Amino acid sequence: MSNLETRPAEQVCTSGAPTDGVELLEPRMVPLGGPRAMTVRRTIPQRARSLVGAWCFSDHYGPDDVSASAGMQVPPHPHTGLQTVSWLFEGEILHRDSVGSLQMVRPGELNLMTAGLGISHSEESPAGTRPPSLHGIQLWTALPGSALGVEPHFEHHGDLPVAEADGARVQVFLGSLRLHGRDLTSPATTYTPLVGAQLDLEAGAELRLDVDPGFEHGLVVDTGDVRWEGEPVAPSSLGYVGPGRRRLVVAAGPDRPARAVLVGGTPFTEDVVMWWNFVGRTHDDVARARAAWMAQIEDLPDGLTAYADGARERRFGQVDGYASGPLRAPVLPEIRLKPRTRPA
Repeated sequence: MSNLETRPAEQVCTSGAPTDGVELLEPRMVPLGGPRAMTVRRTIPQRARSLVGAWCFSDHYGPDDVSASAGMQVPPHPHTGLQTVSWLFEGEILHRDSVGSLQMVRPGELNLMTAGLGISHSEESPAGTRPPSLHGIQLWTALPGSALGVEPHFEHHGDLPVAEADGARVQVFLGSLRLHGRDLTSPATTYTPLVGAQLDLEAGAELRLDVDPGFEHGLVVDTGDVRWEGEPVAPSSLGYVGPGRRRLVVAAGPDRPARAVLVGGTPFTEDVVMWWNFVGRTHDDVARARAAWMAQIEDLPDGLTAYADGARERRFGQVDGYASGPLRAPVLPEIRLKPRTRPA
């Protein structure tokens, strides 16, 4: 899913102040698309720390019963300057985009969309027979300045590296991770050094991970009683540790299994401005992207929308096959933000 907030705040993202121990980031509840829509638990971005490496967005959702509803229905909308990382624990999501992709994603598979200079896409629970529960995490990575102008593209990876050790199963979906001397490397395209992996631990298991000391790391807990470097991290919260460690320990409580998602990477040193589904370097980047998006949709009676003539050839392209028209962008406040001084 993407950011469907009707009044998104523009945010200058920051990696946050250095920390020696485990920093806990509690989630905030966000109703996507209004108070009756799907609710997610968002841990980043936050004012205190909005980046973990290049990871700049984390929405944890479900399990939601979609057996008697339309499930997830996110009409076509734009993105710039990021990669969307769709990862499921349960259920199915059908992805469509303006470069012609049509791809289902299921648990253990990766849908990775690189927006670059601009792409549009939709996400939906497939019609007809489908799993009754939807449960997963939506992540974004910010693209570095050298990749902001890349042509938009999409990747699906159904065969990702997996290893078992210490009573745990580790599946790497982005970047690389070393486990007991074995390198697990995802085939997916990345633009900065980073890692993303699902960790499944048996009750009482203690998993030791060999990590790059230049990385900072975050652990988003899905289920179970989890300790991260000896500190408890509640479900849907994110535990953060700074660079400098060569080994990290994740432990499950004695009474039930646990599941978590590990993210990490080298600290992101560039200024990042996020608003709605756009990632840029300045407010003007975002304003130009919104204007370009709004120029390729038109309003219809009764609040409906449609693609304007020529949208297919414009910056964000056109998504074909989704039942309704594209999303109208929220109103962007006319503000100018001064870059924050990055912590030493």
